[in-house]
Amino acid sequence: MSSTPSFRLTGAEVRRGGRTLWTGLDLDVAPGEFVTVLGPNGSGKTTLLSVLLGLLPLAAGTCEVGGHAPRRGNATVGYVPQHTNVDPLTPLRGRDLVGLGLDGHRFGPALRGRAERARKVREALLQVDALDLADDPVGALSGGEQQRLRIAQALVGDPGLLLADEPLHSLDLARQRTVVDLLERRRREHDTAVVLVTHELNPVLPVTDRVLYLVDGQFRIGTPDEVMTSETLSELYRTEVDVVRIRDRIVVVGAEDRLVHTGGGP
Repeated sequence: MSSTPSFRLTGAEVRRGGRTLWTGLDLDVAPGEFVTVLGPNGSGKTTLLSVLLGLLPLAAGTCEVGGHAPRRGNATVGYVPQHTNVDPLTPLRGRDLVGLGLDGHRFGPALRGRAERARKVREALLQVDALDLADDPVGALSGGEQQRLRIAQALVGDPGLLLADEPLHSLDLARQRTVVDLLERRRREHDTAVVLVTHELNPVLPVTDRVLYLVDGQFRIGTPDEVMTSETLSELYRTEVDVVRIRDRIVVVGAEDRLVHTGGGP
């Protein structure tokens, strides 16, 4: 395992629209680590991914990705965007969508050589068990099948850091488990660090090493057992919050409608 963190934030602060989303964030993520980012809407979860992708500069502090300043088009970073269904009339096959990760249309440099390109696309499809979707029209696929292709697109450049923004949104439980299994397999077999933004901890709880919980400019970092407690979340939200554990599920119950509910699962 490399001694260089997959990324490092030191005293990091971000501002959007004149508002400070979070400040003083120190976070080192090691290769092969799975970090789940939680918090209500507007807390800066997606903004964190934008910083790591080189799309948004910090207002203060420093950020390093693989030992270097973050930059757009970094081939060592894979990105799975928020899930949206593709228009059924979109003239795009599965292999074409995955190939965008190599063509520079997404987050990766252009790759010359048709044979090499085809090999990399095929390998990425195999990693997500989607080789049978290679020639299917993307718009005709289910939401879960489309999400598998987006993960393949993020993996086609063989990244050391994989960022996923709400990859479980709008998927049923079975498809959520499929997506989580794919991400876990990637980090286990390739030592890829995974940072996953979600509103629901339970689907990823078995594979999560640490939780980063963002609320109103504050944050907590630790294992799920350290962060997901009534005491910690009550302190973050500045109101009474109950964390209830039912078998292998965590349910957060708060006094305000804006409180994130980390439900999910049976």
